[in-house]
Amino acid sequence: MSLPATQSACPCGSETDYDLCCGRYHGGTEKAPTAEALMRSRYAAYVMGAIDYLLQTTHPDKRAKDLKVAYQTTYETIQWVGLEIVSTFQGTPSDKTGKVEFKATYLQGGQTSVHHEHSRFKRHAGAWHYLDGVITDSSIG
Repeated sequence: MSLPATQSACPCGSETDYDLCCGRYHGGTEKAPTAEALMRSRYAAYVMGAIDYLLQTTHPDKRAKDLKVAYQTTYETIQWVGLEIVSTFQGTPSDKTGKVEFKATYLQGGQTSVHHEHSRFKRHAGAWHYLDGVITDSSIG
């Protein structure tokens, strides 16, 4: 799919214009309707340095004191270059919880690696939030 020159593809890999995809969530005009949409928007936030969005979409029970610093450090030291959604379980607009398995490719220190995670998401105050995840593989390519 080719976008007009005035638009740019969303980093989440949807091949949709950023403003029509994750940009509307980052801008606060809409909430991600599914766990997968939130996961994709969080990936795009890592790519673009939307640190406050990452913090706001982390479940309140999981917001450690130094979380904002950790997100900022990740943004400054890692270049995210690709996202693959492997599977989803629940996480629909009518669910309260959901799981998303994904692989995110990144560059760090001149090496390409893959972050493979099974993430859990939970609704809080009517919106999806990242709860936690289990890294199943973080390999160097």
